[in-house]
Amino acid sequence: MAEIIVPELAESISEGTIAQWLKKTGEKVEKGDYIAELETDKVNVEIISEHSGVVTQLLKKEGDTVAVGEIIAIVDEDKEKDALVEKEHTSKPDEQVMGEMNAVKVESIAEQNHESVDKFGNRPIASPAARKLAREKGIDLSSVQAQDPLGRIRKHDIEATLIQKDSQHKQQIHSPQPKQAAQNKSAVELFEKPVEVIKMSRRRQTIAKRLVEAQHTAAMLTTFNEVDMTAILDLRKRRKEAFERNNDVKLGFMSFFTKAVIGALKKYPLLNAEIQDDEIIVKKYYDIGIAVAADDGLVVPVVRDADKLGFAGIEKKIAELAEKARNNKLSLSDLQGGTFTITNGGIFGSLMSTPILNAPQVGILGMHKIQLRPVAIDEERMENRPMMYIALSYDHRIVDGKEAVGFLAKVKELLEDPEQLLLEG
Repeated sequence: MAEIIVPELAESISEGTIAQWLKKTGEKVEKGDYIAELETDKVNVEIISEHSGVVTQLLKKEGDTVAVGEIIAIVDEDKEKDALVEKEHTSKPDEQVMGEMNAVKVESIAEQNHESVDKFGNRPIASPAARKLAREKGIDLSSVQAQDPLGRIRKHDIEATLIQKDSQHKQQIHSPQPKQAAQNKSAVELFEKPVEVIKMSRRRQTIAKRLVEAQHTAAMLTTFNEVDMTAILDLRKRRKEAFERNNDVKLGFMSFFTKAVIGALKKYPLLNAEIQDDEIIVKKYYDIGIAVAADDGLVVPVVRDADKLGFAGIEKKIAELAEKARNNKLSLSDLQGGTFTITNGGIFGSLMSTPILNAPQVGILGMHKIQLRPVAIDEERMENRPMMYIALSYDHRIVDGKEAVGFLAKVKELLEDPEQLLLEG
């Protein structure tokens, strides 16, 4: 018998939730096959079987929380061997097969003389090693399910029963007490009209926890500005077809904003820092997080060394990360270590918002919907211009208002004159 355990995930992750089983009880599994999908605080990971055989037990249900190192399934490596033996038997002459079956019966009868009678008057067939382990652990053989096709109880059947009993005991310990269950029920009954109770996913719980922590641990403020997007829209209109033809990727807005943020961070480096105890760690590199809305909640994959990438490189990397996010294929390395974050609520129609810091970062830029608005060109002229509100949330513990306002003004300046991005971004 082989155990499938939850592997080490990452330094900051100690548990997860069984999202779905990819193999069922009785199903054959090869070494290296995916057996389960595990949802963690940050990403979904697939657990690989390190053994070949047949899945005999799934010790956890979908939705159960499991810890690193915990046993979640049992694979019987002997099942494949038994299948081969059975195949050999079927290929032998009938007389030889009958002889072997008679020998098994003789052996079974002999073993029955050493077994106690169960409540149905039957004598379980068990190997000496199984009988010894059952006596030591106080296991009733009549309650053990044999995996052997002939019904013989082996040592690994006893071990599987012990694991199952231990798992059931833990579930009983962690299950809500009757009083708690009554409290939960009464909470639902407070509503006079129909309601639907939806359990929060692990990722949603983590998002909620981290957002609250960010507001409690940082002195967060938000400052606003607006950008005239005329120049960028004109540049994209003129260059988008050639850009896509030459680079096999569309020219979006994110590359402009990423370059503008990098240019502003170089002038205001404290927004590219974090606080550790009583020290300020100023990053001399630019790993820009791009917030992406996935089905299970917001994730922030990171574009590494974005200052070293051109517009095409940034657009390709963002497209790759967004695709991985939609398909739950992001790895932990895709999400860790960002220095500053950009989030775009404009794709959902948001006109203005106050983004929340992605701790331990001290700055996040919010993009919003482009909307035609009348703008004063001079004292006498007004024009309808494509305008976007931008918002910078920052940690006032190390970033003063003067720096925050200056940062946002620099972003505005670079976006309204995108040719500067080639020089300063």
